[in-house]
Amino acid sequence: MGEKILAIDGHSMMNRAFYALPDFTSADGRHTGAVYGFLNILFEVVAEEDPQYLVAAFDLHAPTFRHKMYKEYKGTRHPMPEELREQIPLIKEVLAAMNIPVITKEGYEADDILGTVSRKAEKKELECTILSGDRDLLQLATDRTKILLPKTKGGKSTMLSYHAQDVIDEYGITPEQVIEIKALEGDSSDNIPGLPGVGQKTAMKILQQYGTAENAHQHLDELKPPRVQAAFRDHWDQAELSHTLATINTDSPVEVDWDAARYDDPYTPEAFVMFKDLGFRRLLTKFDGKEGTVPEKKCLSVHVLHDAAETEGTVRKASSSENVGLAVLASFDKKSQNSKVFSIACALSEDDIFCIPASDAVSSEQLKHYALEIMGSEKVSTICAYGLKEILRAVESAGGGISEAEKNRIMDPGRYFDAEIMAYLLDPLAGSYSYDQTAARFCEKTNVRTPEEIFQAKKIPAPADMSEEQMAEYCGSIAFTALACREPAEAELKKQGEDRLFHEMEMPLIFTLRKMERAGMRVLPEELSTYGKQLEEGIGRLEARIYEEAGEEFNINSPKQLGVILFEKMGLPGGKKTKTGWSTAADILEKLAPDYPIVKDILDYRQLTKLKSTYADGLSAEIADDGRIHTTFNQTITATGRISSTEPNLQNIPVRVELGKKLRKVFVPSEGCVFVDADYSQIELRVLASLSGDEKLISAYRDAEDIHRITASQVFHVPFDQVTPLQRRRAKAVNFGIVYGISAYGLSQDLDISREEAGEYIQSYYETYPGIKGYLEGLVESAKKKGYSETYYGRRRPMPELKSSNFMKRQFGERVAKNAPIQGTAADIIKIAMNRVQSRLEKENLKARLVLQVHDELLVEAPVEETEQVKKILEEEMTGATDLAVRMEIDVETGSNWYEAH
Repeated sequence: MGEKILAIDGHSMMNRAFYALPDFTSADGRHTGAVYGFLNILFEVVAEEDPQYLVAAFDLHAPTFRHKMYKEYKGTRHPMPEELREQIPLIKEVLAAMNIPVITKEGYEADDILGTVSRKAEKKELECTILSGDRDLLQLATDRTKILLPKTKGGKSTMLSYHAQDVIDEYGITPEQVIEIKALEGDSSDNIPGLPGVGQKTAMKILQQYGTAENAHQHLDELKPPRVQAAFRDHWDQAELSHTLATINTDSPVEVDWDAARYDDPYTPEAFVMFKDLGFRRLLTKFDGKEGTVPEKKCLSVHVLHDAAETEGTVRKASSSENVGLAVLASFDKKSQNSKVFSIACALSEDDIFCIPASDAVSSEQLKHYALEIMGSEKVSTICAYGLKEILRAVESAGGGISEAEKNRIMDPGRYFDAEIMAYLLDPLAGSYSYDQTAARFCEKTNVRTPEEIFQAKKIPAPADMSEEQMAEYCGSIAFTALACREPAEAELKKQGEDRLFHEMEMPLIFTLRKMERAGMRVLPEELSTYGKQLEEGIGRLEARIYEEAGEEFNINSPKQLGVILFEKMGLPGGKKTKTGWSTAADILEKLAPDYPIVKDILDYRQLTKLKSTYADGLSAEIADDGRIHTTFNQTITATGRISSTEPNLQNIPVRVELGKKLRKVFVPSEGCVFVDADYSQIELRVLASLSGDEKLISAYRDAEDIHRITASQVFHVPFDQVTPLQRRRAKAVNFGIVYGISAYGLSQDLDISREEAGEYIQSYYETYPGIKGYLEGLVESAKKKGYSETYYGRRRPMPELKSSNFMKRQFGERVAKNAPIQGTAADIIKIAMNRVQSRLEKENLKARLVLQVHDELLVEAPVEETEQVKKILEEEMTGATDLAVRMEIDVETGSNWYEAH
């Protein structure tokens, strides 16, 4: 086979990448998702096709030849989303940096350019592959020109390949007849009118009989059925127009510079800089060994230690170094709460990285001691880690033989730098924070390989399944990244004003959370079993009642069967048809529940089955050997800074339903202890009052008024002592709704009132508290200008939604811009309070321990005799956690189980 040219339909592939991938932005705020997706497709196709020439064709925004002739049709195309439009010049810059020619021609579309390039390539005796998402280009398929069409099915992308015969085999028409099909049936997506009433099946029959639309028109009197004959007779001008619009110009005045199109090495220093600036971390590895970009070596050099004497000496050297990158590779058994360490790695510099694997000579326990020796050394100034909490969990069981001074140093947050927490603070929307992404962003050296490259697999294998070589490079890469990124990352944190947030709040919180995880919460298995049986009985009663009300048995858990019963057999109103049947979503059923007992029973049934599967059964499997459940607290999940809980999620136990609340009864303190529960009172409203500076709201809190009653009094213009319970409830909904940027529609749904009435409530609220409206509107304007929102403590939340071309996304962005600073500040306050409470408990040598945080609530397990002292600590540290204008208040309760304490 001869040489080949790959010609790319630039706009088509950018459009596909834009809608296929979630949008993300570079560090300087540019949208880059489509560019990243385009490059991934490009590299994949190049690897498969192995072209010797490569060009990309793009439309110009100027009207094309066909636009000018038929602007009444082509001019009505939907405008390109602004986020995508911004990326078109950017992909052209990237391609130029990669020495890939971009071909445009004023007055001609990209498909005209591609058609012309393909024919010129054939004259040059080249094979041609055209990559596009547009099936119109199938008309260009020949024996030498192949059309590649990406297709996604079941979440997987494949490439459909068409030469001329492939088009005939699959569609039963020749490539040339693709134009004829368009002329007859049209194409609404491209505003090609076609003939009214002529669909694809009819068009195919006509072409099979007459070959072309023109020939069919010449046999007008023979056409059947009559409606088709009428369409040809009365609208033939539309068919001619459609034929012209659908025909790709293969002889446009486009010149191809074949020397420039020669595909050689796209991994240039210029492209490397662009990829790095745009945050394309995973693509940077493609530059390995290219002069002017990255070092020639393919991976870090990690020295694996086996000799006992050398190992001891190297650990001592690390313990005497000022800064150490530390990684621990371990597995953790939740049942026994024990860890097994497979290796530790230390990085002292790029040229001094060592790994100690577990072996017959060095046990898992010995590896833990080595790690603790380094962490507790008085000579080490900073230990750099990637996921410090997991290291603490892996090594904490080997505390024997460690002096008190060493323990204090090991547990001193000021001695650590956690690169994962740093990466999260700088980009809280990233979702994942792997070491290789951080290395690509902050380390000058990019010879840190990704896990995929190390293991030659998408999934990181279990430590026991890694080869020693893989383990050493993986562990060593993590240690080196943590060390190497510290200085540039510290500078970036300082530049963004998040350095204090990192050092004074997030780093100490790692230790607080780990102590809470280790403490866990005691559960009574027999109580949990009894609770599960109660749920089973309740589910059985509801099931029987639902069958009786429906008049037949069916699968209540099947939305399809349930929809048929409710909206077809029983004829309930308000049903919504979807592609898969009737919708039985909660919002639809909740509107029907007050009037239809079967619907209320179905909602109750769903609630009980979820409680049974998720909690009664799910929690039983999570009880460790010590009789306690040890959840995992996450610091890097939510964009607003809130802590989340997983495996299991103890923050999400239902409290609105009494049976959900009763689940808390199975959580009990140790013998001789009680639970002390402290809950912030209206923390987000107090934050809103403080940050907005609204004097009326601040004054109401300072005067210790019932904030919902006073709001009702002001909004509904009634004396304070004459506010009705209904008015107070509605004022409460407005108070909390304002915090979340609620709309009139949202409030109307919450209160079951008209949108107009809800709008009046919101308007009255803003008139009552004028500072609130100005503050919230200012937050949106500030976020639009800066591209991010900020909490009182400087935590940033990027706001790409505000630039979206999608109205709903922009509306969502505005709500987030109003809420993120308030919710984020509240999250910051609770974190400060947690650190302060933990510190006080330890400072006063109490046995009491912090065991759980649920958003605005802290739960402490305390010996009975320490109860009053713990209450005092919670009161002082939680109320004193912030200096905002409105004092934070808490409600404190005690109990013999979590239910009683809350």
